[in-house]
Amino acid sequence: MIELKQAGFHYPGETQCVLDGIDLTIEDGEFVVALGGSGCGKSTLLSLIAGLRTVTSGAITIDGNACFGPGENTGILFQHNSLFPWMTVKKNITFGIRQSHPDMKKAERELRAGRYLAYVGLEDSKEKYPGQLSGGMRQRAAIARMMAMDKELLLLDEPFASLDPKNRMELQQLLETMWKKGEKKKTILFVTHDVDEAIFLGDRVIFLDRQKIRADIKIPFKRPRGIDTILKEEEYCVIRKQLIDLYYEGNEAGKERGPAQEFAGCGCR
Repeated sequence: MIELKQAGFHYPGETQCVLDGIDLTIEDGEFVVALGGSGCGKSTLLSLIAGLRTVTSGAITIDGNACFGPGENTGILFQHNSLFPWMTVKKNITFGIRQSHPDMKKAERELRAGRYLAYVGLEDSKEKYPGQLSGGMRQRAAIARMMAMDKELLLLDEPFASLDPKNRMELQQLLETMWKKGEKKKTILFVTHDVDEAIFLGDRVIFLDRQKIRADIKIPFKRPRGIDTILKEEEYCVIRKQLIDLYYEGNEAGKERGPAQEFAGCGCR
């Protein structure tokens, strides 16, 4: 569905590339996670695929068509949920549906909104405003709106970064469940700097560093995944260590400290 060939990007007037020579293919229905430290180009990659920025070298194609602007079949979710504060939760969702499906009848929009509110467990909060909800509930509403719009390509930029661990794990599992709903799985690019989140969610994890893709790792665990289950898998620890080592590759301070000390807590050694 998505193909990048030697794609690069730099800001006008600057010679230093944010991304350089990116070759990447994301298949239809695939869940790919972009992982890496701050400033590695993860969010820029997402913005290029979203059509919010244009490559300064190379090319990006989506379904065989050159990407020069936001696509009609693309949904985006950022760390900030972008809900309209003057609309109730339900109206936020029906508004998104109306924008994506202007010919859909009101009754059908209402029915769809109700269905997705039920999926995310917010049917009892449908008449509340975003300011009356917790951060986790607002992100649930944002996920419901994105999914209800029924776009084929979903781009998520660290949507759970500000949440506490409990809400984060719940929304990771919710996203995985909703991704598989319907006749056809969505294609997802998910940006994070969290190693465990990347392994739990992705079919593949691409690791970005110094403007390049340094690794493209297939995640072997069957779905649905339980975090408690995959933590017990020996291969989980192998993949986790590989990704952590990539963070510290070439970093002398990191080598002295050691990845195991920096990322302790999962039981992997």
